[in-house]
Amino acid sequence: MSGRQDSEPAPSRRGARTKAEKSASVAGVVLTHPDRIYWREGPIRKRDLADYYATVWKWIEPHIVGRPMAVLRCPEGSAGPCFFQKHAKTGIAADLLHLTPEKGDEIFSVDRLEGVIALVQAGTLEIHVRGSTIDDLTRADRLVFDLDPGPDVGWDAVVAAAREVGARLERLRLRSFVKTTGGKGLHVVVPIRPAPWHAVGAFCRALAAAMEKDDPRRYVASAAKRRRAGRIFIDYLRNSHDATSIAPYSTRARPGAPVAVPVAWSELPALASANRYTVATTLRRLARLRADPWADLARTHQTLPDAA
Repeated sequence: MSGRQDSEPAPSRRGARTKAEKSASVAGVVLTHPDRIYWREGPIRKRDLADYYATVWKWIEPHIVGRPMAVLRCPEGSAGPCFFQKHAKTGIAADLLHLTPEKGDEIFSVDRLEGVIALVQAGTLEIHVRGSTIDDLTRADRLVFDLDPGPDVGWDAVVAAAREVGARLERLRLRSFVKTTGGKGLHVVVPIRPAPWHAVGAFCRALAAAMEKDDPRRYVASAAKRRRAGRIFIDYLRNSHDATSIAPYSTRARPGAPVAVPVAWSELPALASANRYTVATTLRRLARLRADPWADLARTHQTLPDAA
């Protein structure tokens, strides 16, 4: 009798735990099914991803706030179906986003951490941003050169290509910054004073074409895959009005939960790959990092040269 009395409250305790497990809150945003697996490796759950962004918020904020976004949503996790979304339609808590009319629709951006957590709740595993701000959509203030290696190109060649892009920019008196992509390549990023998209596109195309002309065995400026075997595609096509690139510190919907991470140029020789950093290792890196390798990016004001 006494044993049965001691066990009677158990169902309500189990019920309370079950209810708590169905939702959680990060930065004041409710996460439903917080234990849903987003990456099998780890495993990394929805709440883990939300906690990751809360931890890295001060690092990612300067690079995403006020910028039009496109997100890769994988509601069932990285192993399930995924789709890109760049307009504020169903599936995302629009009240936590900043909406901006464009071409008869509404693009979105975030103003604060709550917006990013709302994206996580909606199954967002990748955050991509434009090279412009929502306040000045017709002009770019960041350029991105995406170094995309062919399947038979080694990592050392990718690092060499990034250094070559950086050196060419330096000769034009343009300071550049580099980041891993969480994929196969590197991004060389150039902050500039706002410039019209047509001028930006012409400049980036000219630099890529010059690299191909000077070393056609190593570089190609064409997106045609048949021409990319054994070479690195200097992808300048991300520098147009609607194009986006993976945001610094964004996760990727790839095995292992890799992260796109800003690094110092001096760190490149020690990097083993573009997917070197994951959710776990990025947090460890930032915890011991003495200085932000991109600290000067927002303070770098430089004028885009003529494409010629």
